[in-house]
Amino acid sequence: MSLRLVAGIGHPDRGDDAAGLLAARQLEGRLPPGVELRLCAGDLLGLAQDWAGAELAVCIDALAPLGQPGRVHVLDGQTEFATGHPASSHGFGLAEAVALSRALGTLPEKLLIYGIEGADFTPGAAMSPEVACAVVEAARMILAAL
Repeated sequence: MSLRLVAGIGHPDRGDDAAGLLAARQLEGRLPPGVELRLCAGDLLGLAQDWAGAELAVCIDALAPLGQPGRVHVLDGQTEFATGHPASSHGFGLAEAVALSRALGTLPEKLLIYGIEGADFTPGAAMSPEVACAVVEAARMILAAL
């Protein structure tokens, strides 16, 4: 069986940036058999290696504010997501991991990105209520898709 992976991405102490990690934690013990869960709280160079050869990778990450905090954007990482998309707060973020994998020919067969639009990424800030609600919604959406 081919690798299937769900990766929650974020920084636990930067307000809405924790959204991807918290959504992934909502999935612990609830994913179908054969789907691995990863929590990524730093640079994502390792993620680009982890998903090489995967049939499916689902990534959950916070997006920079675009006007509607808590909105869940679902992007096709094969076609829609590229460097220059709403910024990550990680040094080597998801856009860079996708670009590197694209250049190396190691993108998963299917890459879905659930981006939760954030509002406040200040160190030590609490998660905004809209984003907290979106965390639960994104987890529900991912379970339904799997």
